[in-house]
Amino acid sequence: MGSKLISLFLLFLPLLTVTILSGAEQAFASHKTVLLVNGHNSTGSNDGGMSSLRGKKQRRASGCNLFQGRWVFDASYPFYDSSTCPFIDGEFDCLKFGRPDKQFLKYSWQPESCAIPRFDGAAFLRKYRGKRIMFVGDSLSLNMWESLGCMIHASVPNAKTTFTKRTPLSSLTFQEYGVTLNLYRTPYIVDIAKERVGRVLNLGAIDGGAGVWKNTDVLVFNSWHWWTHKGQSQGWDYIRDGSSLVKDMNRLDAFYKGLSTWARWVDQNVDTTKTRVFFQGISPTHYEGREWNEPRKSCSGQMQPLGGSSYPSGQPPAAGVVSKVLSSMKKPVFLLDITTLSQLRKDAHPSSYGGDGGTDCSHWCLPGLPDTWNQLLYAALSM
Repeated sequence: MGSKLISLFLLFLPLLTVTILSGAEQAFASHKTVLLVNGHNSTGSNDGGMSSLRGKKQRRASGCNLFQGRWVFDASYPFYDSSTCPFIDGEFDCLKFGRPDKQFLKYSWQPESCAIPRFDGAAFLRKYRGKRIMFVGDSLSLNMWESLGCMIHASVPNAKTTFTKRTPLSSLTFQEYGVTLNLYRTPYIVDIAKERVGRVLNLGAIDGGAGVWKNTDVLVFNSWHWWTHKGQSQGWDYIRDGSSLVKDMNRLDAFYKGLSTWARWVDQNVDTTKTRVFFQGISPTHYEGREWNEPRKSCSGQMQPLGGSSYPSGQPPAAGVVSKVLSSMKKPVFLLDITTLSQLRKDAHPSSYGGDGGTDCSHWCLPGLPDTWNQLLYAALSM
């Protein structure tokens, strides 16, 4: 009799639902969604997923990984018209600078076994009334910040806004709701200090902007893009690693040490009962066609995503560094694991349509891929 009851339970297990209270998130009601957090699988709970995220051991759960899926054609996309969004930088405004094809705008991300709620900017503003969301990082954080501003603006086009762009802190406030989207530009997250020898990247210091990041309701961190730069585009002259001052070192090792400093700062300074913390994940580039079996090509002229759910050359080593650091943290941090889904979008870069005359296979057109990143952020915040 006992074995029959167990069999019946297992039969009906997929019908279990997670109740999401906000009306904007009802698309989740028939799914038990799994997010990768601190290297572990974790299910949603009625405390926003916070209690289950504190577990140290890996958990198995039915449902889906939001970041495992494929791109499908969707005629309802994009979320907004770039010509009506006042927040887009020219480097991301591909249509303004003459990109002739528009099919790249018409793809949505479909996880393997669950649905993502469509972004609702008005619901987002109501939910986060009086709160601050801050993106901390490099120009890919800028990409994501401007995307979210445009997505919200499309839902409330007549809302009064205050838009200020400064270095390092920029802001966009939807005045009626008191919702502020901040961008704090710091490409390495850790500090660069001026010393006698020149600009020094200090892998153990994070004092520069940390005071600004505290007491924010949502923090979305990102770094990696600038760690690989060399020559004139390199942002420092020396690296300080503890008591050692070196001219250069293995960039992955440097990234690991710098990101570990950030992780310690989060563990020691962020009250995660009040602040939701995310890491944006590693955004890929598409300069080397050999990565997707087109050795003579780059992102230029690409007009559609790669099919399937995996990238031929696998994830970049930096993604492994991120996973290693997050898995060591005491505080819950959501990994927006956007790497593979972004690798599949070789068609979504500005390429030669970024307005500066070069070929950009690092950043992303707006509208475009960062809108999906924000849709996944919206889904994660809804849990």
